[in-house]
Amino acid sequence: MDAAYIGFGSNIGDRLKHIQSAIHALSKTEGIAVKEISSVYKTDPVGYEAQSEFLNGVVAIQTSLPPLSLLHTLKDIETAVGRQHRIRWGPREIDLDLLIYGDLCVQTEKLVIPHPEMHLRGFVLVPLAEIAPNLVHPVCQESIQTLLERLEDDKSAFKTTLTLCS
Repeated sequence: MDAAYIGFGSNIGDRLKHIQSAIHALSKTEGIAVKEISSVYKTDPVGYEAQSEFLNGVVAIQTSLPPLSLLHTLKDIETAVGRQHRIRWGPREIDLDLLIYGDLCVQTEKLVIPHPEMHLRGFVLVPLAEIAPNLVHPVCQESIQTLLERLEDDKSAFKTTLTLCS
C-alpha cells in the first residue's frame, strides 16, 4: 500500500454534502483506505475568480491502486457525486485532485504527480500541512510546512483567505 494525498473542493450546491459523499465513496473503494481528513476551509476561488467561495481540504489515503487507476477512480467519484464540467477553474460540485502519490514523480499527458501547482496554492498547503506537515514534496524536496511558510512570506502569491469551516 502506498500513501497518497488527495485535495478536494466544492463551490456549487450543498458543498459539504458533496465533499462528504466523495470521501465516503473513497472509503468504500476497494484498494483505498482513508487514513486522515483535514479540516474543511472556506477559500477564495483561484484562476476564474467570478464564482462562489470554495470549501477545500485534503484527505490522506493508503492505496494499492496504481496512480493512473487511482486518477480514474477519482474522476468516477466526481461523476457519481454530480460533477458537471463547465469551464477550466470554474464552478464545480466536487473536484478531487491527486496531489502526491508516495515519492513518485510522474509526467505524462494524462497524469502529473506531484500536482504541478500545489506548492503555490494556499488552499492545498494549509490543509495538507495540517495532516502531514513533514511530508516532503518529491520535486521541491522540502516539507509541506516549509513550502507553506514560504508561500505565506510572499503575500503577493498568497491570495487565498482561509478560515476553518464550522
